[in-house]
Amino acid sequence: MSEPRYKIVFDGALQPGVDLTTARLNLAALFKSDVAAIERLFNGNTVALKRDLTHSDAQTYLQALSKTGIDARIEAETPIELNLADVHEHQPAIAEPVSPYAPPRANVGENLPAFAELKPFSVEGRIGRLRFLAWTMVLSLVTLPIVGIFALLALGLVSGDSTTGLIIGGIFAFFLFLGFIIVSILFSVQRLHDIGWSGWLWLLNLVPFVGSFFPLVIMVVPGNTGANRYGPPPPPNSTAVKVLCSLWIVFFALVFAGGMLGGISAIQQEYESNLESSYESGSVTTDEVEVETEPANSVDDAAEAAPAPVDSAKE
Repeated sequence: MSEPRYKIVFDGALQPGVDLTTARLNLAALFKSDVAAIERLFNGNTVALKRDLTHSDAQTYLQALSKTGIDARIEAETPIELNLADVHEHQPAIAEPVSPYAPPRANVGENLPAFAELKPFSVEGRIGRLRFLAWTMVLSLVTLPIVGIFALLALGLVSGDSTTGLIIGGIFAFFLFLGFIIVSILFSVQRLHDIGWSGWLWLLNLVPFVGSFFPLVIMVVPGNTGANRYGPPPPPNSTAVKVLCSLWIVFFALVFAGGMLGGISAIQQEYESNLESSYESGSVTTDEVEVETEPANSVDDAAEAAPAPVDSAKE
């Protein structure tokens, strides 16, 4: 007995909260087709998007289609049984007129990727928030040791009273910094694609004041759950991605804690310095007051010691 086969059917229904325009655009991007052809799927008739599938393959296709926002379903294929006793003389079939509103007959579900291929050194593709942080962490961990090696080489050559090491180290540092910036831009562009934004928005990092918080926006804003105009969603995060992202979060926490402790220490030192200055200024003022009051006391003593004036009229 042959294995049962299944098909994926769609009658134009959408998932809750998904508008028709978004679903059409997602399907067009997923099937790599134009929107005009996709609109024929939403005429209310039941359309078979994919036939003759195993149950596991049907589940895979259905999962990919559900991310576009449509409400497709799996149905069992009806087996066709031929009986020679029911075969009659063949009658030529009359061709039915092709309606311009009929759904497309092309097998648009063939070779449907569920997730996009990861391309770290490309402006194409999409990456999520955790993968963006993980890739940035890897880039930093690779760059820092190389910078340290170049610095040691430069110091070793400079210690021999030669400027050659300094020049070579500066050249290597320049090209390394340039490569770091380029790869960081590629990561940011793919992160923007995952949100559904154009990669040219990376230029906002160069705008004063806006560039100070725009990287935080890239790291916080979630990406599109389904396919968008930049392709299917990225694959699920691996364990390595989660671990590297956790290290990044720990690093940020340590930097924040260090900054807070440094700020508190600076405020405390400033307070103690002001307090000592106040004490010093207070002692000087007291001495000045004592010095100024001494002549006044002498005048009082002289007045007490002088004889009382004699009234001549009484005498």
